[in-house]
Amino acid sequence: MLLAGSIFAFFYLYFNTELAMTLVLVGLLIAFQIFAMIHYVDRTNRVLNNFLESIRYSDFTRTFQVESLDSSFDKLKKSFNEVIKDFQEVRAEKEENYYYLQTVIQHIGIALIAYGKDGKVELINNATKKLFQVRSLNNIQALKDFSPELVQKLISIKHGENTLIRVQEKDELLQLAIYATEFKIHNRTILLTSIKNIQDELEEKEMESWQKLIRVLTHEIMNSITPISSLSSTITMILNDMSQSLSDKNMDEETIETIDEVKGALQTIHKRTDGLMHFVNTYRDLTRIPTPTFTIFTVSKLLNNIKGLLNEELKSKGVKCNIQIEPISLELSADEKLIEQVIINLVKNAIQALDSRENPEINLSAFLNKRGRITIQVTDNGQGILPNVLDKIFIPFFTTKPQGSGIGLSLSKQILRLHGGTISAYSEPEKETKFTLTF
Repeated sequence: MLLAGSIFAFFYLYFNTELAMTLVLVGLLIAFQIFAMIHYVDRTNRVLNNFLESIRYSDFTRTFQVESLDSSFDKLKKSFNEVIKDFQEVRAEKEENYYYLQTVIQHIGIALIAYGKDGKVELINNATKKLFQVRSLNNIQALKDFSPELVQKLISIKHGENTLIRVQEKDELLQLAIYATEFKIHNRTILLTSIKNIQDELEEKEMESWQKLIRVLTHEIMNSITPISSLSSTITMILNDMSQSLSDKNMDEETIETIDEVKGALQTIHKRTDGLMHFVNTYRDLTRIPTPTFTIFTVSKLLNNIKGLLNEELKSKGVKCNIQIEPISLELSADEKLIEQVIINLVKNAIQALDSRENPEINLSAFLNKRGRITIQVTDNGQGILPNVLDKIFIPFFTTKPQGSGIGLSLSKQILRLHGGTISAYSEPEKETKFTLTF
C-alpha cells in the first residue's frame, strides 16, 4: 500500500508540479521500497529453501532465529523450528529402534545372514561370526573353505525353504538347519537366512530314542527269560530226584540215557538263559548312568592318571603314548571318574587298533578349540575306521569286534551328553583315527 501510494505521488508530482527535487526524492523512495520488498520476499524464500534442504538431507540441527512474535515472518520461522523439532524426535525414535533391533540381532544365538542374490552380504550377527569363525563376511562365496555345499545351498535357497546341511570337521560334526525368507528394500531382493547347529539336539533325541527302545527290549526279554530260567532249574532238580529214586530200582540203560539227554538239554537252556540275562543286564547300563558329580580338576592330572593306569598294557604292546596340553594349567569342570572311564575306553580301543602295526603311537591332547571350548583328543596311527562304518560306531549294539558288546562308545556318548558336551570321530584308514571330546 505504501509503494502504491508512493507511485501515485510520483506521477501526481510529475504531471501537476514542477518540484524536481521532490520528484527525485519520491523516485528514490520508490526504488528503496521496491528493493526492500524484494529483499523481504527473498528472505522468506531463503528461509523456506533452508528448511526444505534440512528435510531433504535429514539435517535437523539447523534452527531459525525468531526476533519477535509480532511479524508473520517470525511466526513462519517459529513454525519451521517446531517442525524441525518434531523431525528430530522422530529421527531419535527411529535411531533408538534401529539400535534396539541391532542389539537383539547381535545378541540372538542363531546365526543370521542377510545377503543379495549376487551373494553380497548386507548383515551378519555375532552368532554367524562364531559359527563360521570369521571376523567379517563380505560375500557368501567366502564360506567355500568352510563348506562348498553350504555356499551352493545359500545361493540357491528359495523363500520359506527349510534344509539341513551336514558339515564334517576334523574336530567336530555340524548339522546346520537353514531357513530363508525373502523381502525387498529399494527394489533390491534380500535373503535373510537363519542357520542353527542342531547336532546337540539331534544327538539328544537319538539317545532318548535308544534308551526308550532298550528299556522296552530289556523289560520284555527279562519277562520271558526269568520264568524259563526258573523252570529249567526246577525241572533239573526234579529229574535229579527222579534219577536218584529210580536208580535204586535198576533202571534200564535206555531210560538212563533219555534222562541224561533231558538233563543236558535243560542245562543248555539254563546256560543260554543265564547268558541272555547277562546280556540284558549289560545293556541296561546304557539307561543307568549315574548323575555326574561335577568337580574342577586339571586336565593334566586326568590324562597322567590314565597313562599311569594303562602304562603296563602300553609297554607290553610296545605302544608309545604322548600327552600334550595347551595351556598346561587347563582345568575342566566335570565328573572325573566318568570322564576317566570314557578316555580309558578310547585308549583301550586305540591299543587294539594298533595291534601288529609298526611304530604304534597314541597321542592324548587337550586344548581350547577355535570356538573356545575345552577339547580332549585321543589319536592313534592304527588301521583306522572305514567311512561306511564311521557313522555307525556310536549306535548301541553296533560293533566290529568279534567279542565286542557294542555299548562302549554309546556309553561314552551318553556320558558326554550328561556333561553338555559331544564326542565325535574322524578317521583316515591306515593313517590316523581321532576321537574328540568337546565340553
